[in-house]
Order: sequence, then C-alpha cells, then structure tokens
Amino acid sequence: MSELVKQPDETATGPVEPGPAAESDGPPDSGSGILRVFGRQLKRFRLRAGIERPEFGTRTGYSASTIAAYEQGRRVPPPRFIDVADEALDAGGVLQEMKEEVARAQFPAFFRDAARLEAEAVAVLAYDAQVVNGLLQTKEYARAVFAMMRPPLEDEVIEQRVAARLARQEIFARRPSPLTSFVIDESALRRPIGGYGVLRGQLEQILLVGQKRTVEIQVLPLRREENAGLAGPFTLFDTQEGRRVAYVEVQNVSQVHTERHLVRGLEVKYGTLRAQALTPQESLAYVEELLRES
Repeated sequence: MSELVKQPDETATGPVEPGPAAESDGPPDSGSGILRVFGRQLKRFRLRAGIERPEFGTRTGYSASTIAAYEQGRRVPPPRFIDVADEALDAGGVLQEMKEEVARAQFPAFFRDAARLEAEAVAVLAYDAQVVNGLLQTKEYARAVFAMMRPPLEDEVIEQRVAARLARQEIFARRPSPLTSFVIDESALRRPIGGYGVLRGQLEQILLVGQKRTVEIQVLPLRREENAGLAGPFTLFDTQEGRRVAYVEVQNVSQVHTERHLVRGLEVKYGTLRAQALTPQESLAYVEELLRES
C-alpha cells in the first residue's frame, strides 16, 4: 500500500502537512517512529525510577509483556496508560506530550492525515458507497470489515484498528459538536458484512446516531436513475480556520486536496448527491424498512 498526499500549490486555501512515508498495511509499528521514540522514553523513565517491568505493570494495570511491547514500539499504548505512566514515573509531562502523536499511530499511514483533519474539523461531509462510514460503524461491523482485508491482517492489528475506529466516534461527544452529514448509497446498507445479525446491529446504530441534532444521514436509494457519486467515496472537512479540505481514498491510496478548484468540484458533487438522496427524515424511515427486511 502506498500513500499519496496531494501537496498544495500557491492557489491552495491553506497548507496541509504531508503524511508519513508510504508503508505497507502491516502492524501499527511499521514505519511509525513515534512509537519507538515513546517506547525509549518510557523505558528510560522506568529504569531511572528503578522499577522492573512486572512491578510497573502492577502499578499501571498492565502485564509485563504488554509493558515490553510498549517499550519496544510494537503496540500503541492507550491514552489512559500514558497518563498513568507519566504520573507513576514522575515524567513531568514528557510522556503525555506525545499522546496525540502516539494516538495517531494507531491508524494506517494512508489515513493519518484524514484522522487529524477529522479530529479538528467543525464539519464533516461524507459520501460512502460500499461500506458504512467508519464514524457510524459498530464494533462488530468494523471488525468484519477489517477481517475481509486482503492480504489478511493479523488478529492483533484488526483489534487495534477496531479500537481506533471506535475512538474516532468520540467526535459526536465533542463540545461544541461538529456538524456531520452522511450520504450513504443503499447498496452499503444492504450488504450483510459480517452476517445479517451484524447488519441489523449496524442499521440500528445508524438510526440511533441519526437522532442527534448535529447529524444528518441521507440514503441514496438504488432505484434512483441518477447518482453523482459513481467515481467513489470522498469526505469534505471544514477546518476551524474556515477552510474546506477534501479527502479521497481508493484501495488504500489516499489524497488530501486543498486546491480550491479540486475541492469545489467535490463540493458540487456532494450537493448533487444530497439532492438525489432522500431527506434525512425519509432516510431514517427507509433504514427502518431495511431493518425490518433484514
């Protein structure tokens, strides 16, 4: 898997930092220097405190083998561990300062730019055609999606990716909560990824999230003769600085666009998709019908 990040030219609405170098869709540690840096710092503070791994694991609530994996940069430590470790080792905030970068390492390289944009956005507009958007996925649905990846992912990587995907959904709990708009092709809502039991749970989740005042979900029915999204899914992010940035991904190759003419083209496409789709109210009623059929 490679990563392509479209660099802004002089007409861009603002800079977007380039993402990590191309890397394979392997374990979270592959090509992720921040995990190794964090691990070395963690080990240095632990040795300075004269604490062995088993004892440190007891203090923090993790096994010695897990501590070793963190120190060696083989696993992504959760935010709670970083907070506890910083305090237990009297690190003076050094470990906590790396928390955001460490958290970003849990995503595959091609998605890290989008993850940063999403976490800071004041509005997110997404069109999806093959699978339900990650911000709406249940744990079971997300696990089934990752289990279908080819070449296959290791079980540990799958669980890491699932946890990262669910963590993204904290966007709905932010205050102020960003505005989110989803246009979903009906085919994604009918495809029984993980089985019909998983699909039913996913449809219920969509109905639940769709009740939020800051969320609009629209379904593009298969019976529609027109579909402006045949070229594939994409996402638009509104930044706190008032800029709009586009993200496009296909086959684990991603591009972040800041050039106004490219972003404008996707804005027009999204507006057309919303017009072609059912209204939010009609869409939730439609999802209820799909739920009864599943």
